[in-house]
Amino acid sequence: MDGRERLRAYLEQRRELGESEFVLDGMSIDEALSAIDKLRPATAAKSSQASRPQQATRPLEARRAPRVAPPAVQRDPVPVAPARAADRVPEVHAESLHVSEERAQFRAGEDAMKTETQGLVVGNANGTLFEQNPFHSVRSINSLATLIEECTRCPLYKTAKHAVPGTGDQSAELMCVGEAPGANEDETGQPFVGQAGGLLTKILAAIDLTRDQVFITNVLKHRPPGNRNPAPNEVEACSPYLVRQIQMIKPKVILALGTFAAQTLLETKTPIGKLRGAVHRYYGIPLIVTYHPAALLRNPAWKRPTWEDVKLARHVLDSAKS
Repeated sequence: MDGRERLRAYLEQRRELGESEFVLDGMSIDEALSAIDKLRPATAAKSSQASRPQQATRPLEARRAPRVAPPAVQRDPVPVAPARAADRVPEVHAESLHVSEERAQFRAGEDAMKTETQGLVVGNANGTLFEQNPFHSVRSINSLATLIEECTRCPLYKTAKHAVPGTGDQSAELMCVGEAPGANEDETGQPFVGQAGGLLTKILAAIDLTRDQVFITNVLKHRPPGNRNPAPNEVEACSPYLVRQIQMIKPKVILALGTFAAQTLLETKTPIGKLRGAVHRYYGIPLIVTYHPAALLRNPAWKRPTWEDVKLARHVLDSAKS
């Protein structure tokens, strides 16, 4: 795949994630894609001209001042690391993200983290959403999990093998919310297993947390067939379970993983690229948005933004303790 095709694939992937802006001399993603398409015939024409005799261009070249190549700068050879296999899972931990030093600065009170960008606000700390929940009388996470496993509120239970209520510390200070179970989760009844789950474990380890210390769940508790996007009626039917989980766990911070979880909780269609980097509020609970681990597997370049997001989550969490 040549450079143009690689750039096109990258831009299309960003557009699929809901992003429309691309900083390249003020060009949007659609404008950049259009420019790439226009570049193809022009490039072909240049290649054709290069193979023809150059008599027509020589008079013009003769009038130009001769170019003088700059003196070569002697540099020590830089060792080039061997390319990784295309299917190798990118490492996401403190060392691979080069964050050991940054983490020390961050814990010491890095200036860049002292000013939090305030984001969207959904409800308020004394809102009535929790009291209106149909599962308000359920008193434990385990009892709620039993109801989820027996749920028939939407048709997804007919095609799923297992419900996936969620797992982790029932009094966790950090709660991770994804989109919906995938094939591995449907087989096991556990959230975030397989490659995406392993990556989430490493992301949490980068901020000194284990899976046992957090609570991990999804907006939907049954897998949509073929991993399709959740339907509005499915979200409406399943959301009361998530709301009740949040009420009982009372996390100090919610980490929304991926576009769907972020947009569902924040009740917005704003692209994830614009939701990142801010501290939102979900009924008084700080909410941080970052990329879904499955998307991170496809885009290793998002490791750095993901680290910035979880670093912000850790900062907010530590601030809540003080």
